[in-house]
Amino acid sequence: MATDVLLLAVRGVLGVVMIAHGWNHWRGGGGIEGTARWFAGLGLGRPRLQAWLSVLTELGAGVLLLAGLFTFLACAAVLSVMLVAGLLAHRPHGFFVFKEGYEYVLVLGVLALGLGAWGPGEYALDHAADISVTGWAGAGVVLGVGALATAGLLGVFWRPRKAN
Repeated sequence: MATDVLLLAVRGVLGVVMIAHGWNHWRGGGGIEGTARWFAGLGLGRPRLQAWLSVLTELGAGVLLLAGLFTFLACAAVLSVMLVAGLLAHRPHGFFVFKEGYEYVLVLGVLALGLGAWGPGEYALDHAADISVTGWAGAGVVLGVGALATAGLLGVFWRPRKAN
């Protein structure tokens, strides 16, 4: 019982964080255009498409996490978003988040991986629909799909700036 309540809380927090992140990329600050400019600055081609893909992935993963539906795929999406952010935006700045480092995205990514292993808990649509991909299989799907999606995105769209 306590485990299921805590898994609901973890899914809820991670889901709300992802929805807020997606909403901010869409409607906050510079909106889609500002997000696209930021992605272009990271070396990603087709930055407007990247902005929309990011928004849809973050909002979609957040909603799925809140519902506890296809939790393992939602976690893979979170991991992929965090890998891209960590590699392109935060890694050059070191570890600490207050220096724009990768600390925050590392925590969210590992939490998504852990949630993939633990599963969504009893208070989830996955549980009601008897969808169970947990343990090593769940972690493997999260890691595999997340890493493959990241590699695919970077392989197709990332064109790093050449050093002078």
